[in-house]
Amino acid sequence: MRILIVEDDRDLCEIIAKQLIKAGYMADQCNDGGDALFYCLENSYDAIILDRMLPGLDGLSILSAIRRSGIHTPVIMATALDGVYDRIDGLDAGADDYIVKPFVIEELLARIRAVTRRPGKLESSQTLNFSNLSLNQSNHELITTEHKLTLSKRETALMGFLIRNHGQTLTRSQILSHIWGPDFEVEEGNLDNYIYFLRRRLKQVGGKAAIKTIHGVGYRLEESDD
Repeated sequence: MRILIVEDDRDLCEIIAKQLIKAGYMADQCNDGGDALFYCLENSYDAIILDRMLPGLDGLSILSAIRRSGIHTPVIMATALDGVYDRIDGLDAGADDYIVKPFVIEELLARIRAVTRRPGKLESSQTLNFSNLSLNQSNHELITTEHKLTLSKRETALMGFLIRNHGQTLTRSQILSHIWGPDFEVEEGNLDNYIYFLRRRLKQVGGKAAIKTIHGVGYRLEESDD
């Protein structure tokens, strides 16, 4: 089981990682909010331990961004903010649990066991369909009746956003905010690169859908004219 630890206190992050490894988990460490969002979008984890106060993006912004991207990995907020409304804010943003620092490692391990044994969302909610395409968001697969290929997490998030809004013109700012987060600094050229990647993926699987460029505005997913 692979767990991401997001904690700006490097010593504490290292201590938690060592204890998780000792308990039989694999542990990735991250100390910065921007890097944490990248880790979450590009890798698959069984659980995320997320500090709230971070350099760069704060924990709530990261959590909101990954939930909007369709990532349902269990998240435990770990923070020194212990007010009732602090906990409410974390849970409303999509956290599965909330643990207040300082905590003993045995409690954290118990909370990890609890959130990872909860049943996930129904598979049907993880599959999106348009034209002859199916997108399995759980395992990042783009599928037609004849072909199947695996997308990256970011490609899956972008493809899912386009499918959910097929037929609608999505502005560049809408896409950037939804996929990368409203406070995440990203060059607009990155979006063009991912659109290029997805067009290649659609061609590879024989998809009867096309991502149309709406010049000066953004993009729209629609039935292919071919």
